[in-house]
Amino acid sequence: MSDSWRGVAAENRDDLSESVSLLLRARSRRLLAGLLRPHRRAIAVLTAVIVVSNAAGLAMPYLVKTGIDSGIPPMARGEGPGLALTIVGLVLLAALTQALTRQAFLYMAGRIGQDVLLELRRRVFDHFQRLSLSFHEKYTSGRVISRLTSDVEAIAELLDSGFDGLVTAVLTLCGTAVMLLVLDVHLGLVALVPLPVLMLFTRWFRRESSAAYRRTREAVALVIVHFVESMTGIRAVQAFRREPRNQEIFQRLNADYRDANTRGSRLVAVFMPGIKLIGNVTVAAVLLYGGWLALRGEVTVGVLAAFLLYLRQFYEPMQEISQFYNALQSAGAALEKLSGVLEERPGVPEPARPVPLPRAAGGLRFERVEFAYGAGPPVLPAFDLEIPAGQTVAVVGTTGAGKTTLAKLIARFYDPVAGRVLLDGVDLRDLDEATLRRHVVMVTQENFLFSGTVEDNVRFGRPDAPMAAVAEAAEAIGAHGYIASLPQGYGTQVGKRGGRMSAGQRQLVAFARAFLADPAVLILDEATSSLDVPSERLVQRALRTVLADRTALIIAHRLSTVEIADRVLVMEGGRVVEDGPPDRLIAGSGRFARLHRAWLDSLA
Repeated sequence: MSDSWRGVAAENRDDLSESVSLLLRARSRRLLAGLLRPHRRAIAVLTAVIVVSNAAGLAMPYLVKTGIDSGIPPMARGEGPGLALTIVGLVLLAALTQALTRQAFLYMAGRIGQDVLLELRRRVFDHFQRLSLSFHEKYTSGRVISRLTSDVEAIAELLDSGFDGLVTAVLTLCGTAVMLLVLDVHLGLVALVPLPVLMLFTRWFRRESSAAYRRTREAVALVIVHFVESMTGIRAVQAFRREPRNQEIFQRLNADYRDANTRGSRLVAVFMPGIKLIGNVTVAAVLLYGGWLALRGEVTVGVLAAFLLYLRQFYEPMQEISQFYNALQSAGAALEKLSGVLEERPGVPEPARPVPLPRAAGGLRFERVEFAYGAGPPVLPAFDLEIPAGQTVAVVGTTGAGKTTLAKLIARFYDPVAGRVLLDGVDLRDLDEATLRRHVVMVTQENFLFSGTVEDNVRFGRPDAPMAAVAEAAEAIGAHGYIASLPQGYGTQVGKRGGRMSAGQRQLVAFARAFLADPAVLILDEATSSLDVPSERLVQRALRTVLADRTALIIAHRLSTVEIADRVLVMEGGRVVEDGPPDRLIAGSGRFARLHRAWLDSLA
């Protein structure tokens, strides 16, 4: 079992053990209250509707009792069916009222529930997008998917049927118990004698089902994570013939999930018939005792009939309460995890008072910047650097020298531990996100394309850009020809992650996207490292157009990319050890000269 699976299992154990009851969790209450607050009036109306519905349901057995005791005797004496017909009419009216109010309740509850889920999904998706890169680097994709699927579905189940079952059950139980005692105290006490046994039985089921549910949630989390990891890394899986081993792991996890669900099914198979048995035994006891009282004339036949009808109403809600508890367990754990994610604060927060920057020139400056990833060793110790506006700077060095960290700080994926990173004299922490993203764009070696058309992907940074501007951007970087030759031109679907295009074509689309966004600062992080030589030459020509009249930071292992730079920085251990024009550094005897000679030898 991989570390990520163990992490997910541990996360679920912690979350579930700490969220036995939703009502005990402050942040879950805050989240739920915030989601329900806009619907307070609708919920008040909903409460009134369900009260009326339950009152109508409780009225019917009493009307049956009245009909038997007061409506039938006059008919037997030949006085006519007037009273009996009136009671029948009242029974029909109560049934109609219950049906209509029930329909209204289900519609209103469904509408409120879907509105709540709509808002919850919106919040979660929006928040996940705003959370910092550091969060996404430690939060697995399987857990992200679980938040928006199984967790939201658990809350949906609670909203769709859980609260409905609970409110109906509580009102029915309380109302029925009162009516039983009102009709006849002695019979009522007999009917309520099994209640302690029923409560102990329900408590046992709740405890056992909680443990079974915890195991089920852990099992399904492991299944999801293994599936997502296997599908995400499908190329490596197939390249290393990992399919049989992955299938073995999946079968074991899947079997554990089945066994966990089977345990829950066994509990239900004991609890549901058990409730039925207790209810039927109670009915038999009431029928026996009530029949004896009726023979003695102490109760009427109508009272006995009403008792039997009320008992039927009394025991059915017990099953609904147990089902609600299961839904509450599921939703409580889901709300706890979702509220935890929603209360995660971005590592790069928005400034309280943003500084305006209408048009950036692109000047960059690092002032005594210190940075480390988490509790790790310093990556940049007291780093100083100045890049004038419009300069193209190439950064080279060995792995771990701090090159990519430099790029991430300029793009403000992270904030420095100490010191400042300035754009045109303004601390990046003082710029709002929209301004920063408008003026600083980063293109990576992944050249990620989203499902959709070529046009959609070029327009990604400027969704409102006209088609003419899209074509102009593609023309400027030399991509218009091959895009126009595609089956549907700019309307061609690129496939998942741009899978229908070559690496060089994807890179050109990424450059066209950056050109259309027209940032003041462009960062290229290993943007050509995955290209073959012909594709690289094509991209190199595009680069000269993309980098013109803007500040650029190029991080590259391939020194062919460095040739177009105005300036080269050689980094080692988080420090700049060489700095100068590429020609001068090549002519020297320093690190870059040695790197350049080694690169030339590799081409021979």
